[in-house]
Amino acid sequence: MASLTILGLDPGSRATGYGVVVLGPGGCRYVASGAIRATGSDFAARLQQIYQGVAALVAEYAPAEIAIERVFVNRNPDSALKLGQARGAALSATFASHAPIHEYSPRAVKLGVVGTGAAEKAQVQRMVGVLLGLDGRLGSDAADALAIALCHAHGRGLRLALAAAGGAA
Repeated sequence: MASLTILGLDPGSRATGYGVVVLGPGGCRYVASGAIRATGSDFAARLQQIYQGVAALVAEYAPAEIAIERVFVNRNPDSALKLGQARGAALSATFASHAPIHEYSPRAVKLGVVGTGAAEKAQVQRMVGVLLGLDGRLGSDAADALAIALCHAHGRGLRLALAAAGGAA
């Protein structure tokens, strides 16, 4: 199997986490992670910062595939709308790359990385560190984005096998 670069994105209106891993014959290897910090009180300007930050990541790492967290409906409709707009800005920044985009629910990400969809944030952070052999503590935004990338990488082989067999991937 050839190496494949995966960009994981965890959108937020103030901080959009990102994680880059390379999936190769030996499993996943850590490349980079962090958060795009959108500042200021003007929401449109923050969306532009997210767009520009993700576009820069796509240009730098040239991901072959992109994994992003699906928006979940929160109790606060205004927060959910802002999150959806931040997600849209992040997604829009990836379109020029033509890389396939895969979406995962928060529960699916936790299940794929920790083994339970009800995992706590600290459990996700710990497992991401273990799976990627990282020392030290990851920021929560970066850990979440890496978890999304890992979730995608872990399920990729099965999806490809199902697609080759004519099943739904």
